[in-house]
Amino acid sequence: MDVLAEVLRVSGARGALGVVLKAGGLWGQWLDSYPGAALHLVSRGTVWLHVAGEKPLEMRAGDAVLLSPGTAHGMASGPGVTMGSCDREAAVRTVADGGALHLGSAPARTEVITLHYEQDPEVSMPVLSSLTRPMHVAAGENAQFGRTVELLTAELTQPLFGATAAVNSIVDLLLVQFVRAWLARHPEERAGSWLGAMRDPVVRDALARVHARPEHPWTTESLAAATRVSRATLSRHFRSALGQTPGAYVEQWRMNLASVRLRDTDEPVESISGAVGYGSPHAFSRAFRRARGVAPGEYRSLVRG
Repeated sequence: MDVLAEVLRVSGARGALGVVLKAGGLWGQWLDSYPGAALHLVSRGTVWLHVAGEKPLEMRAGDAVLLSPGTAHGMASGPGVTMGSCDREAAVRTVADGGALHLGSAPARTEVITLHYEQDPEVSMPVLSSLTRPMHVAAGENAQFGRTVELLTAELTQPLFGATAAVNSIVDLLLVQFVRAWLARHPEERAGSWLGAMRDPVVRDALARVHARPEHPWTTESLAAATRVSRATLSRHFRSALGQTPGAYVEQWRMNLASVRLRDTDEPVESISGAVGYGSPHAFSRAFRRARGVAPGEYRSLVRG
């Protein structure tokens, strides 16, 4: 079970092409905060990333950085360049026309591709918004990620038949590959509560089992036995990595699965309760009300409007 891919799927982490920036000379722009996460890919030249509370970061061709939702930041040709405000209308027109946003003066020596990612608000496991600081992957740190960036650049440079579908698929793939590359190359740092937990082999093994079989009647004891550690060891690792007990995580994940199915399907509540690991609709309804504040049927009516 690929836990990262599964959580991103259920949490509705979907990407979209933001804008292609081409800049030359002296330039700088402070970007409006975007409600979703932003992944900036430098395809040519050099850019300095400015994030409130962080030192300016120099990014070269092949570098990428992922920012949590709503992060105020700017990009410029140098560390001390004064940045102007973003022309939102021009950016929207650029995206709609499929062109590039030009800054500074010709010739353009820097190109940046910005991708935006949003998550399902009904899923209470916001992987991307758990990021506590910018995640940076330098050029050459991951060959697989680099090849996918090159593929995206080629699709944008010379769009052919089916380019839109190709770009959308590549954008989704890049998020998974970026996170994998970051986790592999930065073992000394934490990416945030959930992503940081992926470095703990005990927690990772336990999560893989829970996500593969959410309908199984997991308890802390049975999950510890399945991962071949003691109950105390499993609980200690979960608290350290995720700040919660194994039982709390299992219930949270089940509620996420149930919320999505209640909203997106017409399955009976009785069917959903068994699929997410509850022995009776009554037990499921009690747990769901505790987690979401309303009964499953009422929740379905509310989210469907």
